[in-house]
Amino acid sequence: MVRWEDIDTVLLDMDGTLLDLHFDNLFWNEYLPLKWGELHGLDFPAASAQLLPRFRSREGTLSWYCLDYWTRELGLDIFELKSGIEDLIRVRPGADEFLAYVQSLGKFIALVTNAHEKLLQHKLARTGIAGHFDAIVSAHSLGLSKEEAGFWPELQARFAFNPGRTLLIDDNAVVLRSARAFGIRWLLTIARPDSGRPPRESTEFPALDSFQPLMLPARAKQSSQAG
Repeated sequence: MVRWEDIDTVLLDMDGTLLDLHFDNLFWNEYLPLKWGELHGLDFPAASAQLLPRFRSREGTLSWYCLDYWTRELGLDIFELKSGIEDLIRVRPGADEFLAYVQSLGKFIALVTNAHEKLLQHKLARTGIAGHFDAIVSAHSLGLSKEEAGFWPELQARFAFNPGRTLLIDDNAVVLRSARAFGIRWLLTIARPDSGRPPRESTEFPALDSFQPLMLPARAKQSSQAG
């Protein structure tokens, strides 16, 4: 899937790539509509029906990922609500080992996420993965979501990287398309970002079932194929 000798920089998404997206999907699709419905005297189906169009209207924008925005819009403390199910914040299988492996190769590793900075810090504290990164960037600090074309030049201004020698792993196809348009050469996605849902049957980009294929030395792969 990749040639490590042709890669200097590794950009990694957080939710759905390194962390299980089950936490976030359950929160937005089930937990938040339930709590918002209780506030307004609505049952779950009615609350969900009202919230879903509002969510979809903000997808791909920085507002969609902004806890402060939704706190104002919905009249609920979104960060406090998320803390109510924080036991579901989990590292995806093999992610720690993969991060250690990339470190051992001497690559520059950056966590690049749309997550709100407050939630980002909370998740890093819960999972203990922060020490693996040379840089950690929230899109909120740049004022643009990863889906937007202007994000990538801003990221490059934060730390220099050669797009032609960069790997990005992200579960969001819109983000990957935006990165491809910027010139990032190596692009991979995740087959099953949410452990509570089945794997995606087909994806636009090469999809990882696990990180293990990226950790096999080239010679080991060749020997396995020969056998």
